[in-house]
Amino acid sequence: MSCVLCIDYGTQSVRVSIINDKGEFLAFEQEKYNPPYFSVKPGYCEQDADYYYDMMAKAAKRLVKKNKELVKECSSISSTCFRDTYVILDKNFRPIRPAIIWLDQRKAKLEKKIPFIYSAAFWLVGMSETIKLNRKRTPALWLQEHEKENWAKARYYAPINSYLNYRMLGVLGDSTSNMIGHAPICFKTGKAYSKNHLKGIIYGIDPIMLPKIFKVGKEVGKITENCHVETGLPQGLRYIGTGNDKSCEALGAGAIEPNSAHASFGTSCSIAMTKNKYFEPIHFLPSYITAYPGYYSGEVQIYRGCWMLTRFSKEFAKDEVDEATIEKVAPEEILNKKIMDISPGSNGLVVQPYWGPQLDKPLGKGSIIGFYDDVHTKFHIYRAIIEGLCYAMKEGLISIQKRSRQKCKYVTISGGGSKSDAICQITADILNLPVYKPEHYEASSLGCAISQFISLKVFNGPEDAKKSMVKYEKIFKPNPIDSEKYIYLYKNVYSTIYPKLKKTYSYLSDYLEENNEGMIK
Repeated sequence: MSCVLCIDYGTQSVRVSIINDKGEFLAFEQEKYNPPYFSVKPGYCEQDADYYYDMMAKAAKRLVKKNKELVKECSSISSTCFRDTYVILDKNFRPIRPAIIWLDQRKAKLEKKIPFIYSAAFWLVGMSETIKLNRKRTPALWLQEHEKENWAKARYYAPINSYLNYRMLGVLGDSTSNMIGHAPICFKTGKAYSKNHLKGIIYGIDPIMLPKIFKVGKEVGKITENCHVETGLPQGLRYIGTGNDKSCEALGAGAIEPNSAHASFGTSCSIAMTKNKYFEPIHFLPSYITAYPGYYSGEVQIYRGCWMLTRFSKEFAKDEVDEATIEKVAPEEILNKKIMDISPGSNGLVVQPYWGPQLDKPLGKGSIIGFYDDVHTKFHIYRAIIEGLCYAMKEGLISIQKRSRQKCKYVTISGGGSKSDAICQITADILNLPVYKPEHYEASSLGCAISQFISLKVFNGPEDAKKSMVKYEKIFKPNPIDSEKYIYLYKNVYSTIYPKLKKTYSYLSDYLEENNEGMIK
């Protein structure tokens, strides 16, 4: 039996595990962040980069203390992490300010213009609005506008996992699969663009500031003496570069065949399919290198996915929160039970979950329509949010299938929302596809382990690893009657909302920006 160590940095907590080549979790420790982030202004989401390492160290120490002999048997270690979160470091690799995490809503004013010839080229190919949105959402450009002194001190601009690797290995670097976000990196090759490359200049970041980039499956470094003292992890244990959180999650859920898709119900939700050739799941949206070599993941994200459910619980479900506290469960578990008596379609309520701008719908806002009379309760709204997330996944899956030229025959599901049978069944009904629920909830950690085992040659590839390590607890088949209802609502209601409200959203954005209400300048 082989076993490996896995670190899974989530948005809400960090998990440290020992997993064997049978897919069994031999040891597991979790440390929840408190708080997950702090906001110095509305819409800001920041966290001290070292805080994540400190929380990991707490979990790792407990795991090592309880499993001293088992830890010695581990062949390697790796970590997977949430994406698009950057930290600026000085020449001594020290953070200059807190990391701006992916939930952050601030936008740059774009004081720094790109050369006219490049701007004209983007306009000619229809990329102007996409480029503008990407630049506004680039933390580096915001920092250059608002924190010039901090930016002047910056020597490195690193994804958060690269910095956490530096704390463990003394190496500022990571695999190509973990280098995802607003930075001048070619996601097809996994290499940094040159300083003057057409696509490289839009982020305003000199490529020399980026960390070292390693191929998936290659050794990045070894656990240092300092890390050993701080965490208890074995000094000299090799660290293998695996993949980003969603890629590891898809691998851990077994979504590796070209006819399968993966639905992730985490803080952000996503739908993805893999292919052995590079493709764009949506026009101008790149696919990303997976947690195993030779494949790309075409993925569409709903940026504030199950965050919306948590937010709803906090704001509108006090009784259920109190009940959950007594029963020692999450409030969503109470709510998920109560929505099963509501018919598909939530009695006419339809939610479009654009709580964050979509690349192909930059003007989108969250919307809910269909209220009438007094028939709707908070449970109808809660179910409508879940249905809205599934509609958005359906929308993404349709685009992915079209652009990848692959037909999806089944879906695997994971993330916090996948604990609920209600959410699994709604997903099956709206996508009109069988939904496979894995035995292990911690799919991202499992995928991190699978990626390591493939690199260690324990398995010949992902298919071989899946046979041994991925097991399914339950299969949810679509209900034909309910699926027909959802097909009607998706085609005639959901799909028509954005086109009809696009101009309204534009006016609303202008108003909010001019009056500084709910918008970050």
